[in-house]
Amino acid sequence: MLELLATLVWYWGQPRMEKLQLLLFPPEVALHQYRDRYLATLAQAGFSPHQQGIWVQSTQQLLVNHQGDRPLSAASVTKIATSLAVLEKYPFDYRFLTRIGTTGSIQKGVLRGDLILIGGNDPLFVWEEAIAIGNALNHLGIRQVQGNLVVVPPLRMNFSPDPEMAAAQFKLALDHRRWTPQIEAAYTDHLKGQPRPQVKILGATRFQSTIPAQVTLRLEHRSLPLGEIVRQMNLYSNNEIAETLAAMAGGAAAVAQVAARKANVPPSEIQLINGSGLGEENRISPRAACGMLLALQEMLAQKNHSLADVLPMAGRDRGTLEHRQLPAATLAKTGSLWNVSALVGVLPTAKYGTVCFALLNRGDNLEGFRRQQDRYVQHLSQTLQPSPQPGAEFQSTATAFHLGDPQRIKVLAVE
Repeated sequence: MLELLATLVWYWGQPRMEKLQLLLFPPEVALHQYRDRYLATLAQAGFSPHQQGIWVQSTQQLLVNHQGDRPLSAASVTKIATSLAVLEKYPFDYRFLTRIGTTGSIQKGVLRGDLILIGGNDPLFVWEEAIAIGNALNHLGIRQVQGNLVVVPPLRMNFSPDPEMAAAQFKLALDHRRWTPQIEAAYTDHLKGQPRPQVKILGATRFQSTIPAQVTLRLEHRSLPLGEIVRQMNLYSNNEIAETLAAMAGGAAAVAQVAARKANVPPSEIQLINGSGLGEENRISPRAACGMLLALQEMLAQKNHSLADVLPMAGRDRGTLEHRQLPAATLAKTGSLWNVSALVGVLPTAKYGTVCFALLNRGDNLEGFRRQQDRYVQHLSQTLQPSPQPGAEFQSTATAFHLGDPQRIKVLAVE
């Protein structure tokens, strides 16, 4: 009854001519007509239809196809493949562990020894996380380190894979008297009301491949869950996170292999040189893009999660969709290079349930392509009628997390 009512309300809200077309032609005809108009508009602007790809399907039926099986440059749509591969290999709630140890003893606020930072390769280890560790060290009674900062990689911070840079930033975060405006902004945005740490390290920074002997492990810092890290990667299309996760999944070739198997397409339709999408050589067919997204949806459902837990949603999230004109509740991944624009996602419809769309465009016209893509998805939603009750894949099941949460730091030993 609700779907019938929504259909009637939507129908009577359409212009007179569109009402007539809908009465005379089924939705599939309208979708094919709009596909041809879309391609003609791009051709008039000088962009060959041969360089564009379109695929629209429900879970059961192909609705629109234009070069659907041709691998095209897909830019950051590659991150869907990375999401699929890493979440197949690791649990949704997998955590990266960064540990803090000491040598020597703590006396009157001074660590008379070295501070040991044992990296956990956390791809979302940022200012806020290090500040929380600084506060935990203060709680242990450490305000000054007479010895060195000893770093045991892998360590990355603020998306930099350079351990020397990461170590330097970690030392800055520990002592609020040395904070830069960038660190101050991170604190204000996410940690306001929490203490400002004060840990001064007097010695040098040293690196070694193994944990020093005679070390006392003091703290264990747990990252955000892997599923939330994947969401942050897709939300902001973060290339550094993508490369870390792709490496965890076995590298670009392994990611492509998993994605093709899960999407049930020939391996030739997913050709990857990395996990981020940087580079025109990352090629994915529109059919494979939808196949990956629907496979990700199915896999997440088996883990009691949803696509809304790992993809940005129009009307809900900041990031890559913040300024796009997409129907509310659309879950989508964007992709952009200087000469590539892509949009792949799902939207809830009354006619066909969850519908997946893949729009891959080639040419030096990023803003123009984005406008045309948004109009395409709007037309798709209107023609198939927005669903008044979106499916489970559009409902987030994940717990809310925030950066710098002290509850994610476990005290292992006190003096």
